[in-house]
Amino acid sequence: MSDINDSSVNRSHALSGFPTDAPTAFHLLAKPTGATCNLDCKYCFFLSKEMLYPGSRFRMADALLEIYVKQMIESQRTEEVTIAWQGGEPTLMGLDFFKRSVEYAEKYKKPNQSILHTMQTNGTKIDDDWAAFFKKNNFLIGLSVDGPRVMHDTYRVNKGGMGTFDQVMHGLENLRKYNVDFNILCTLNTANADFPLEVYRFFRDELHAEYIQFIPIIERATFETLPIANQGWSERPGGDRPLYIQAGDLVTERSVKPEQYGRFLNTIFDEWVRRDVGKIFVQMFDVALGNWMGIHSLCIFSPTCGAALALEHNGDLYSCDHFVEPAFLLGNIQETHMIDLVASDQQRKFGKDKLDTLPRYCRECEVRFACHGGCPKDRFIHTPDGEAGLNYLCAGYKLFFHHIDPYMRTMADLLRRGRYADEIMETFAGEAPAAGAEKEVRTPRSRHKPRH
Repeated sequence: MSDINDSSVNRSHALSGFPTDAPTAFHLLAKPTGATCNLDCKYCFFLSKEMLYPGSRFRMADALLEIYVKQMIESQRTEEVTIAWQGGEPTLMGLDFFKRSVEYAEKYKKPNQSILHTMQTNGTKIDDDWAAFFKKNNFLIGLSVDGPRVMHDTYRVNKGGMGTFDQVMHGLENLRKYNVDFNILCTLNTANADFPLEVYRFFRDELHAEYIQFIPIIERATFETLPIANQGWSERPGGDRPLYIQAGDLVTERSVKPEQYGRFLNTIFDEWVRRDVGKIFVQMFDVALGNWMGIHSLCIFSPTCGAALALEHNGDLYSCDHFVEPAFLLGNIQETHMIDLVASDQQRKFGKDKLDTLPRYCRECEVRFACHGGCPKDRFIHTPDGEAGLNYLCAGYKLFFHHIDPYMRTMADLLRRGRYADEIMETFAGEAPAAGAEKEVRTPRSRHKPRH
């Protein structure tokens, strides 16, 4: 695993035909700066992935950029191709890099094919130039925000340990100034997971976000690594920094608890289903509705996986963004065409293992259709009868899926009859939330002194 070298810079990758059983389409997150970031978020295990590439500059070379865009477009048999950027922090590559990526996409796209450009960013670098570029090229931006200031600044800090809320809000102002499409990506952790309504209403009423994703923080650790992992994943003096891999059956103190996760979703859902259907789009709710209709649109809730991969800054392709570690390295796109790696026996096995290793407890579960065991990265606890492979979030999933079942049945029925899901609000608007749901917004106490 090394940076691009002179012998491979000019290598041409011609695709003569699709491998047998190659997917029609797949998603790929490209990391042009690897794990390098200008922030030091305490729960960001990906910071430790720098250790996979000692001595690297952590910058995708322009020759590799062209190879990536060309192969990505060649590998998709769809009318729309998504070129997705993540990190680390992708904006550290500079604006010219992404201008070239757009130019390459226009150069290689097929007739009648459109390109969707997306980027997940912490937002701290977004100025007028970035926002104007995003708007001109119809970028969809995923902006990481963990809620109001106190919650956001608990773990989303800069290299000096200071909160980043103001910088992110400035970036959001520029996105809105130029009318750039954006989603909010909110991680759920111990700082915000007990305050669902405050988080949701902040995004809806203050940030005016229409698309929201809630991502549970689950940082696995072993007995030996847990004390160090609790300190965070950034580089520290003394060389005691651990490399995060999917191992261990313990979690850090920042990690969301299963029932806590379920209660968070339930409380927000109760408000959403009574007033926001069709206006606010929460990924978890949209995906659940699809599952109730027999449509699996998100890999973690599909029977199998393997169609969401990650590309490192040097061309190394990994089975999944959550499995950027040596055991799941498929190869390098400078040496083997991307579609051959995606269709490889190794990757097919990775995707099929999700189904093949599903515990009996899950196979016999009444909400299996909505979950299918969840993401393999989280399947590290034991079932009640002692079988390995149960999802850490199982208890939370069950709370949520049982809670939403009558509403999902109603909305699915409306859609099947050619009507609109938001008609459900007429049915349930006057009904009080179920007993035990949060009745008020609670305000957390700040863990930090006020910053001016």
